[in-house]
Formats: sequence, C-alpha cells, structure tokens
Amino acid sequence: MIKNRRDPFSLQRTCVSIAGFALLAACSTPPKLEPQPTGWIKDEVADSYVFGYPLVVMDAARVQATGTGPGQAPANTLHNGAELPPPGTANPPQPNVDTVMSTAWLDLSAEPVILSLPDSRGRYLDARVLDMWTNVVWSTGLDGGGRYPGVRRQTVAFVGPGWKGNLPDGAKRIDAPGRYLWVAVRIQSNGGHDLAQVRRLQRGIHLEPLSSYTDDEPTEPVEGGPADLGASGSVSSQVAALDPTAFFSRLADALPDNPPSPADPHALKILSDLGVKPGAAAALPTNASDAVAAGYADGRTRVAAPPSNLLGANGWTWIADGAGNYGQDYALRSYAASTERGLGTRDDEVRATATQDSAGAALNGDKRYVIHFTARQLPPVRGFWSITAYTKDGALADEGKAVRQAVGDRGGLRRNRDGSVDVTVSSARRGANWLQAPQGDFVLVMRLYAPKPQATDGSWAPPAVTRQ
Repeated sequence: MIKNRRDPFSLQRTCVSIAGFALLAACSTPPKLEPQPTGWIKDEVADSYVFGYPLVVMDAARVQATGTGPGQAPANTLHNGAELPPPGTANPPQPNVDTVMSTAWLDLSAEPVILSLPDSRGRYLDARVLDMWTNVVWSTGLDGGGRYPGVRRQTVAFVGPGWKGNLPDGAKRIDAPGRYLWVAVRIQSNGGHDLAQVRRLQRGIHLEPLSSYTDDEPTEPVEGGPADLGASGSVSSQVAALDPTAFFSRLADALPDNPPSPADPHALKILSDLGVKPGAAAALPTNASDAVAAGYADGRTRVAAPPSNLLGANGWTWIADGAGNYGQDYALRSYAASTERGLGTRDDEVRATATQDSAGAALNGDKRYVIHFTARQLPPVRGFWSITAYTKDGALADEGKAVRQAVGDRGGLRRNRDGSVDVTVSSARRGANWLQAPQGDFVLVMRLYAPKPQATDGSWAPPAVTRQ
C-alpha cells in the first residue's frame, strides 16, 4: 500500500512552497516609506541665495555694461559720464546728483590693467575698485594717499590671479581675487559751466592694459550721459525675474572666474549639496520643488530686509563699519548689493536713508519738514555732504521749473546766528535751505563723502526729520 503512503518530503516541499509564495507576496507589496524631511533644503536655498546674490547681480551688470552698444564700453575702457542726472531720472534708482562718474569693467585674464589718476587740485575726487562680490579691493579713501577733498597724482596696477611680471615704476600693485573688477571714479560737480572743469579732470584719468601702457596715446574713453554701475534698475529687474534654476546656474557660471574668499568653503559645500557646482548648470533637488521655492522666496526677502547691524538713529539708517569689507557677513553684503550697489568703505562714503518723520509717519511731499542741525551736529566729513529727496521708486523730483535736487555744504547753506542749520523739505519752495520733495511719499538720502570716523563709530547721528 505504498501508493497510499504520504511522502513526508512532498509535504515539506508543499510547506516550503506555501511559505515561498507568502514571502514573494509580501515582497511584491511596496513598503510604506516615510516622506523625507526637506526643511534643510529650504534653509540652504535661502542661505545660498543670500550668499550668491552679490555675484549674480554684479555679473549681470558687467554683461549689460560691457560692449560697443549705446551706453556700453568695451572691457578695460573708461566710460566717462558727461552730465548730472536731470529731474525725473529713475535709472539707476536714487541717482547721485553731486558727482559725475567715470566707470569701467576690468578683465584681468590676459594681463594687468593700469589706472592713472591726475592731481585733482583740491576738487573732491573719489576712486574705488570693487570685486565681483562687492568688496572694495582698493580706494583713494582706503589708500590714505589722498589730500581731501582732492587727491594726488597716482598710478595703480590691478593684477589678476597667478600673473607674474614687472610693473611700471611707481605703480602700486593691487592683487585682484578674481578675473573681473569694477572701477568707479567720482568727481564733485555743481553742474552747468562747472562741468567743463570736470571734463578736464576726466581727460587726465587713464586706463590701459599693461602692454599698451607705454604707448603715447592712451585708450580712448567712451563718452556719454550719466555713467553708473550698468543700467542698475534694469539689472535688478533682470535678477528679480530669474527662477531658482536660472539664478543658481548663473551663480555657478560666474564662480570659476570669481571664486569666493578662502573663508567661504562652507558656503561652497552647501551649494554643492544643492547641486550647484562651479562651471556647471544647476541641478537643484527635483523631489523638493516646494522647499526650493519656499527657500528662494525666503532668500529674496532676506536680501531686501535691513540687517540688524545697521546703525540707526532719529529715523535714519546707514551701513557703518562693515561697508565695503564684509567678510562673512553675507546678510549685510547682499543688502548693500541690493540697495547701494557700488558702496565704498567707511573711509569712502556714508549713505543714510530716512523714510519717516520724527513721529513715525511716512514722509510726504504735501507736508513740510525741517531737519535742524545744531552747530556741533553737522555731518562730520573731510569731503562734503548733501541731502537728496527721491520718490519711493527712486526717481528725482520733477515738479515745477525751480527744481533743487540737493542741499548741502557745497550749495551756500545759510546758518542761523548760533551756527546751526535748518534744512526745509517740501514740494513747495520754503526758505533759504530748501530741498524740493516729490509729490506723494518720498525717501531722503544723506550722503557723506570722505566721512570722518564719527560717522561710523556711533558717536554722531543725523537729526530727526520733524514735521512743521
């Protein structure tokens, strides 16, 4: 009866088969995966936007300003501004009405570039050179060789990374941290017939590559209207229009020629974690689009927000000691690049801004305000100072024929008997020291050229803007 006997091995195989099917069935059901946290992506995108914003905006300005088209100049060629901005000007925002500017974008990839400045014979002249991260690598204020308010004749050679060779006798060597630099030379002017004297000084500013420095004829500058850091308003709009991938791709593209400082390797590591590597298109995380978008929006907000280490008093705020040499203060650097691109060091310029009166109300051209300087409260400068009013969008006032764009110590201020000064701000003419304000809400900007240390060490502050 063997045929009726149950085979124990058959039963074992059956049991194994059943267990195998059960195991396969279990494996065929996808395990329930917990969503991975993306908070770190949001935070690192925001931090990286703040870190990289100055380089992206400077690179956009360089590309827009370099060339042979209208308003452009080739690399290593001066663009001489020929006039002060007229009423109503809004590009660049909050244009400077005290100085005429000559600018240039330097490309040091082939050889050094030589900047020669004339003796300004007592006229205020400020020269500054910024790297692509908006740090000042050299200026007449930092150099200490000026004779404020003027400067002496001098020659400066800007040298790219890795270059070796001989420079002209008497030229001061400045080693650049990257391939590109931006040059700005500002000359004080009252406009009108005074512009002829400014142009004479501009003709004494020479910018030449080393190989042509000994030529009899220097490179001819490009002449034009008001010169500035590229078309600043449109550059800001271009950067604001970039989506996260476009922004970080532009940052990655600019990094090889303009590496960050040696103190910034952690910032490059964070960028690498996000898929942003020098010279390559950005490959941001594809499974965390919401976190990337949220971090990008947060970064933009942080760039525009005044950082906590601004100096502030009586309704005015200004960048103090850290200006132009930001180190690892990325928040201050990006804020300056957003609001005061091209800002010099504390030895070059102080720029204080007010948007409210002493009661905390928005400044408005329909009202009348007084800024009262006691005799000991006048702005501490080695050069000069001025106050200008702008619309909320950064345009100069353009109402009426008698437009007074700035009030300052170069404009014949009338003092009170005790030595104090009252500046009146309104849309309608009021008094001797009157500054015309635009209709509607406006912004006041006080500029101190070649400021003294009191302007940035907290021992001086502008007076309040008081409504009358």
